[in-house]
Amino acid sequence: MPSPPNNIETDKAPLLPMGSVLLGLAFFSAMDAAMKSLSLSLGPYNAILWRYAVGIVIIGAIYAFQRPKWPAYDIMKIHILRSVMIIFMAYLFFWGLTKVPLAEGVALSFIAPLIALYLAPIFLKESIHPRAIWASLIGLLGVGVMVYEKLAGDYPDEVLWGFAAILLSAVAYAGNLIIQRYQALRVGPVEVSFFQNVIVFAAYLSVAPWFAEVPDLEHWPVIVGAATLAIVSILLVMWGYARAEAQILVNLEYSAFIWAAILGWIFFSEPISLSTVLGTILIVAGCILATRPDRQPVHVETTTI
Repeated sequence: MPSPPNNIETDKAPLLPMGSVLLGLAFFSAMDAAMKSLSLSLGPYNAILWRYAVGIVIIGAIYAFQRPKWPAYDIMKIHILRSVMIIFMAYLFFWGLTKVPLAEGVALSFIAPLIALYLAPIFLKESIHPRAIWASLIGLLGVGVMVYEKLAGDYPDEVLWGFAAILLSAVAYAGNLIIQRYQALRVGPVEVSFFQNVIVFAAYLSVAPWFAEVPDLEHWPVIVGAATLAIVSILLVMWGYARAEAQILVNLEYSAFIWAAILGWIFFSEPISLSTVLGTILIVAGCILATRPDRQPVHVETTTI
């Protein structure tokens, strides 16, 4: 993969990028809830296929309005690489969500920010701050508090397979977070969203003759809502990742559990336990620690992924 641009300076904890990513994650959590509902009704494949189909229409109109040029070869490789990861990551995650509660599924995915935190110095040459390490451990402890009582119990095999699918998805998501930061330094969020939708949809469309089913009319408002939430989310998150270090922003991923717990309770009657409340407090503490501003900007060096 080619090198990111030189001489990019970003604040270690800028408020606007932080807020943009947090808001994007809130939209992303709402999309997860919508996709869980669709996956239970239509199956994960059809939920993903039709969401991306609608997504192409929405983001395609925005992208065409910008009168874009075709991306350079090296940029196109980045789009393809990240989209290929999303093809597998999305299916595993949404399949897993049909087997486990929304909040617990999102919590299990939080190994991704921890992995990404330590990948950032390797691939992006970001100088990792000790505070970011402590923040990630506090956030991970919060997740552990929330899922301990769940993992300690007896589960049917399908639930354990759901846990495994989400954990595999999280490993792919960690790489996705690093590419996301790298990608955000080179291209705009609209272009990223457009090619992600096109490539992922094309991959799922290739097996449509065997698996695709046209959803009933009642499902289309949720499909359109999920597609819209996904696009708004990626635009907000990519804007933030272009303006702040990955090691800071990946810790904000933990805030998604708060929304997942609330949405799971509202839409799927998934209870919020004391361990959920205690874990949420730790997650918020980790986010606050990770995003405390420093006085000096950091220089992101040139590297190759």
